[in-house]
Amino acid sequence: MAAQNNAPLPDGLEISGYRIVKKIASGGFSIVYLARDEDGNAVAIKEYLPSSLTLRQPGELSPQISAANLPVFRMGLKCFFEEGRALARISHPNVVSVVNFFRANDTVYMVMAYESGRSLQDHILRRRDAGEKPLLSERFIRTMFSQVLNGLREVHAGKLLHLDLKPANIYLRIDGTPILLDFGAARQTFRTDLVKLYPMYTPGFAPPELYAKNGNLGPWTDIYSIGAAMFSCMVGAPPPPAEQRGKVDKIDAYLAKLMDLYSPELIRMVRWCLMLDPLQRPPSVFALQKALLEQVTAAAEPGALLRFSKKLRGMWDDLGFRNSKPGVTIQEHTR
Repeated sequence: MAAQNNAPLPDGLEISGYRIVKKIASGGFSIVYLARDEDGNAVAIKEYLPSSLTLRQPGELSPQISAANLPVFRMGLKCFFEEGRALARISHPNVVSVVNFFRANDTVYMVMAYESGRSLQDHILRRRDAGEKPLLSERFIRTMFSQVLNGLREVHAGKLLHLDLKPANIYLRIDGTPILLDFGAARQTFRTDLVKLYPMYTPGFAPPELYAKNGNLGPWTDIYSIGAAMFSCMVGAPPPPAEQRGKVDKIDAYLAKLMDLYSPELIRMVRWCLMLDPLQRPPSVFALQKALLEQVTAAAEPGALLRFSKKLRGMWDDLGFRNSKPGVTIQEHTR
């Protein structure tokens, strides 16, 4: 995973109508800042700044880019801008809201809504460190991921793939509702006229096709990652990397250990998503979502609305938001 070796923009800098407050996250491809707009509203600004291609010293605003790296930098910048425009057209409560895009300092900036809460990864680690059994309740997993899949369906409908789905990129608001974050690996894969760029991947959450240079990527790729994220919610760690599973696959042994904690239906669903062969995974996000919900919804039964309300309250309690004061952050995977 690449670290960001570029100096961040200075606190207090005014840029295109926004004032930088502080850096809040960084990764191999970008830096994320907390900022204020002209009305004083908080926003998160993501700056395209691939550390392997650029160098920015403290006190500088524009990065230094060698002539050899310039063509790749420009191609990545174009994709970053195009993906941002596509995300800006998506208005969904379970997808990060992109509110603006602008060019400055020889690069591009994406402006996003600033949310209060914590990442699913943080929640998993807190529960794991506390020795909770089960790690996360089945009710929580089914309810939360059904909403994640709502957002993912909207992303796929917009001709985008996420390609880096994992608990660190699923953000939980204070009310427990999830948001898909960090589309830094996303690309418009359904357009064949674009130069193919190969995304970074996170071992354990990446299916075999992401390891291959000419892998056939599609909605099935994100479905594998959803299964890996659910696995992580149940085990506290990602499944073995797909490359390792291709040699010796121990996934069934891991899942067998969960039989006393989760229903056979949920365990089979996770196994279904984690099939190494894309053709053996759920045929669509909708099919996965239907399977996820069919065991927990009873809308036609008397009192269902009351029970659903209690379920949501229980989900918020599971998150620990009732008696805690979570931080206010926008997180980015550090590649």
